[in-house]
Amino acid sequence: MANDRLTVAVLGPGGVGGLLAALLARAGHRVICLAGDETARALAADGIRVRSEHFGDFTARVEADTELREPVDACLIAVKATVLDAALERVPAKALGDAGLVVPFLNGVEHPATLRERYRPEQVAPAVIRVESARVAPGLIEHGSPFAEVDLTGDTVPRERLDALAGALEWAGVRVQVKDDEAATLWAKMSFLAPFALLTTRYGVPLGDVCTLHREELVALVEETAAVSRASGAPVDPAAALARYDAFPPGAKSSMQRDAETGRTLELDAIGGALLRAAERFGVPVPVASGLVRELAGTADN
Repeated sequence: MANDRLTVAVLGPGGVGGLLAALLARAGHRVICLAGDETARALAADGIRVRSEHFGDFTARVEADTELREPVDACLIAVKATVLDAALERVPAKALGDAGLVVPFLNGVEHPATLRERYRPEQVAPAVIRVESARVAPGLIEHGSPFAEVDLTGDTVPRERLDALAGALEWAGVRVQVKDDEAATLWAKMSFLAPFALLTTRYGVPLGDVCTLHREELVALVEETAAVSRASGAPVDPAAALARYDAFPPGAKSSMQRDAETGRTLELDAIGGALLRAAERFGVPVPVASGLVRELAGTADN
């Protein structure tokens, strides 16, 4: 793929956004990070430092601002679903222009519709990322996984625009696949994430303990999630999903679990809530998922 120089904004330069911003900047693209005053000042002054066995340790120079003020080729959205509405105030549709892609790296399946109400439908290109990366301080990213893989999709987006962004990310070192079926792409992630997030958070244990100590509940939840995914037009094999959990590092924690441990707001509605709404829409019974969401909602309220 070609590496034509792009101008890319990154809303939320945390673990995922900061890593992608640094990789793109290192590859020669112009990167504008959008964040609060303190973080924007730190990034403008010091750039983004990455610690990674896979990509190496490096510092990338980026621009930074509190709001997008000019058209870009793409704006990567890498904030939590819980703050999406407020964060999007930093990306006015008029400033983005008519050609810039809006690329959300968010959990759940409902955010593309929200973004298409704010921006032109042909601009919204949802993405899924598989990576372990964390912001340990403003402008300091620790990347722990031996990979960074992105699935880029968008039923309403011209293919050549997806290919251009995919090429830039590939050149920067990210493995990218452009997928034709947006629903299947998002539900493939949801089918893995929902059981992982709900059970690790409910019991406060890593994935390995869920796979052994709470196996029966995991199997039931995987089957429920797969049934909702199938009803949504995205077939998922429950046996394959279970095999993925068993092959995953046993000490792995979900991001929702980490949020619970640090007292941050949970993405419960974006993940569990979206699953229940889809189940209700298609008439799929999900008693295990309903119980877990209810319990977690009660814990969050206390």
